[in-house]
Amino acid sequence: MTPAIRIGLSVAVATGLYGISFGALGAAAGLGVLQVVALSALMFTGGSQFAYIGVVAGGGGGAAAFGAATLLGVRNAVYGMQVNRTLRPRGWRRLLAAQVCIDESTATMLGQRDPDEQRRGFWAAGLGIYLLWNLSTLAGALLGDALGDPRRWGLDGAAVAAFLGLLWPRLAAREPVAIAVVCALATVVAVPFVPPGVPILVAAVVAAAWGWFSRAEAPG
Repeated sequence: MTPAIRIGLSVAVATGLYGISFGALGAAAGLGVLQVVALSALMFTGGSQFAYIGVVAGGGGGAAAFGAATLLGVRNAVYGMQVNRTLRPRGWRRLLAAQVCIDESTATMLGQRDPDEQRRGFWAAGLGIYLLWNLSTLAGALLGDALGDPRRWGLDGAAVAAFLGLLWPRLAAREPVAIAVVCALATVVAVPFVPPGVPILVAAVVAAAWGWFSRAEAPG
């Protein structure tokens, strides 16, 4: 077993088992077992999935839930360009690579220098997480009633912790920190006045406006 495969499988176990929280929260939000499982099998991007059920659980409509999930899933399209450039998958592998192109599989790939190891790491992490995430989702959805209120187990904070874990390493300069703070304030201000799911859209508009004006003011 090569180092890349070991890393990929380790990441798969650590991340895949986390799907039980999504299954439990999805059931607690009122979704059926098949609906929760379908979200994991088809959407397969944890941030978007948690955003979707978070909006639904808060009483938001389908459009708001879809908008929040889409915003968080846009990053996977950027990852896809990197994966396509690095691995150059062809045929059915191209479709499969698109499905398992997530934070963890991309990071495992980019953490390797050897092209063969990059390929092994990507597939080990991507396929491993897909399998375990979906099995854990099913288990969480089936055990939802037995688990009781997800807040008793801290599962309601799982998505927040995951988002902070992804965000924190990127706050290495003043501008990202400033953007994060402004967007957080915009979200907090918007919460009492707009339906669930809309505050994250407000934050996205603020971040996009910041980027637009920053580029417009940049010299050259």
